[in-house]
Amino acid sequence: EIAPFLDFLHSRGSLGFVCFFVCFFSCTQTKISCVQLFIYFCASKLSLQQLPVITSNTIVRCRSCRTYINPFVSFLDQRRWKCNLCYRVNDVPDEFMYNPVTRSYGEPHKRPEVQNSTVEFIASSDYMLRPPQPAVYLFVLDVSHNAVESGYLNVFCQSLLDNLEKLPGDTRTRIGFVTFDSTVHFYNLQEGLSQPQMLVVSDIDDVFIPTHDNLLVNLKESKELVKDLLNALPGMFTHTRETQSALGPALQVAYKLMCPTGGRVSVFQTQLPTLGAGLLQSREDPNLRSSTKHLGPATDFYKKLALDCSGQQIGVDLFLLSSQYSDLASLACVSKYSAGSVFYYPSFHHVHNTVQSQKFQKDLQRYLTRKIGFEAVMRIRCTKGLSIHTFHGNFFVRSTDLLSLANVNPDSGFAVQMSIEESLADTSLACFQAALLYTSSKGKRRIRVHTLCLPVVSQLSGVFAGADIQAITCLLANMAIDRSICSSLSDARDALVNAVVDCLMAYRANGSNIQPSGLITPAALRLFPLYVLALLKQVGALYAYTPPEAALHLNDSVIPQPPLLQLTAEKLTREGAFLMDCGSVMFLWVGKCCNETFIRDVLGYPNYASLPSNMTEIPELQTMYSERTRAFISWLLESRTFHPARSILSFSRDDTSAKTSFFQHLVEDRTESAFSYYEFLLHIQQQMSK
Repeated sequence: EIAPFLDFLHSRGSLGFVCFFVCFFSCTQTKISCVQLFIYFCASKLSLQQLPVITSNTIVRCRSCRTYINPFVSFLDQRRWKCNLCYRVNDVPDEFMYNPVTRSYGEPHKRPEVQNSTVEFIASSDYMLRPPQPAVYLFVLDVSHNAVESGYLNVFCQSLLDNLEKLPGDTRTRIGFVTFDSTVHFYNLQEGLSQPQMLVVSDIDDVFIPTHDNLLVNLKESKELVKDLLNALPGMFTHTRETQSALGPALQVAYKLMCPTGGRVSVFQTQLPTLGAGLLQSREDPNLRSSTKHLGPATDFYKKLALDCSGQQIGVDLFLLSSQYSDLASLACVSKYSAGSVFYYPSFHHVHNTVQSQKFQKDLQRYLTRKIGFEAVMRIRCTKGLSIHTFHGNFFVRSTDLLSLANVNPDSGFAVQMSIEESLADTSLACFQAALLYTSSKGKRRIRVHTLCLPVVSQLSGVFAGADIQAITCLLANMAIDRSICSSLSDARDALVNAVVDCLMAYRANGSNIQPSGLITPAALRLFPLYVLALLKQVGALYAYTPPEAALHLNDSVIPQPPLLQLTAEKLTREGAFLMDCGSVMFLWVGKCCNETFIRDVLGYPNYASLPSNMTEIPELQTMYSERTRAFISWLLESRTFHPARSILSFSRDDTSAKTSFFQHLVEDRTESAFSYYEFLLHIQQQMSK
């Protein structure tokens, strides 16, 4: 059984921290050579109510390593505390003797900083290079013929109109728009104008800003003009004949516009850039699709621009809505090095591909309204004897342990690899502290601190018992991506397989007293081979339709609980209906002999023969089966960051093209180019025997 692990860390909430500890399996006897820390900027739904926010003139930190005081320090007496990372003894400031929660004096160990592993400080001017800037949002929109024909502009404008009031910010929030095809268009939204004014710059070889005033305007003051522009934009380019795309020049002017304040640039692109700086040529060759050079960028323009943006606290998010080759490997650099995100919608069309259109709409809703931090830096500290050597994620590394994050949000995630440089035999605990300094959308400078403390064990069995299989798999995915770009896809696949082999060999040699003839795994990692096989193929979870009597009562709602099945065709029957959850898409496979009551009461059709092949949603019918089926799907989606976008269903019948996609996700079955799960286990066992 396997659940989709790509969403395992996603959660809604504020800019909190959740840390996952992973031990990478490169072990010799009782020594661990490498430690992994997986950090996500997320928190539970109750985080805003539970998060201690501390206002103090003195933020207590270690004088040596600058660790923030936390629950794992030790007080030698009321006037001295010992750092849990570098072990230096520090003085307790007089102000720290007073507890603002209990309003008592003389109990520093009861302060909220020492009672909670996650806290947030209101930062003083000592933590500011300049006054906190307002939230600034700039939208850069492709309006070429290809973009207009795809219909994304209608979806975007309507989504922004619907969520304009929900954009994170305050009365200082600023907004602006740039559109481009073979030229670049600006929009004057000055308060008092009767309608927005378009300014066109046609010199894309030496692009410039036509005016520095009123292109980024106060949202509250110019809200009506912004709404007028959003209502007009979809129709302004309806008859355009421009097929070229000057994305590079548009990004250059976006950088110039945002330089004074920093902020977030949201780029929407539908094709390969063909004009001006950053133009790209098709590298698509069916014979070289697995070539390593195509996995890396074709130009350093987008990386250099991203580094410039990062230096000015500008984060760039890329929405690629393409029906053709667009060289994502090159374009993604503008987001990777500016701490942005990439949203990819292949074969996007608002009519011909309603699945992607719905996903885009739901993703936009989440994107526009989720919390955001600006001008952020994050530093990770660890116990003496450990050292950081590799980061994974979207950021710019300023120093060995400092990440520059122009933008940060609840969905930002980073993996960190740490080496054990010195023996930890003299300590029973290892501590990690991540500190995020950022400006909130309300213009407040804050420091979010999360501290994690873990026991140091002398036997590998203790490490295996506490292993987090989902964190391990996600980290391995990050490492495999880096390996595929630096080396080759085959090397990356081999490295994934070797990770399983090394892990199980270490367990057999050190963690188990049993020497069976078969394959033995630790309890916490019994699905590790299957997760890696799923990485090498696809991921999904398969549920079988069962009568609604098998149900769970959750929050006064009846949630049906069909059994979770193995991802193999052996579990499918023509009499059943099967829901496959693949994370970003769901398939509902309906057998030819499926119960007509289910088809009628859940899908709204009299029988199997009348089912269309292009359904993407379960209709809301006033039947018991329909309500319980929809309740179960909603329950599956509750904990996902972009959960509304995951409600897409592709109905697969025995005689539809969706059947091929459905069966590709049955990762336990053999394919022409990959092992079945049973064969993979045999392969692992053979490798361990060499």
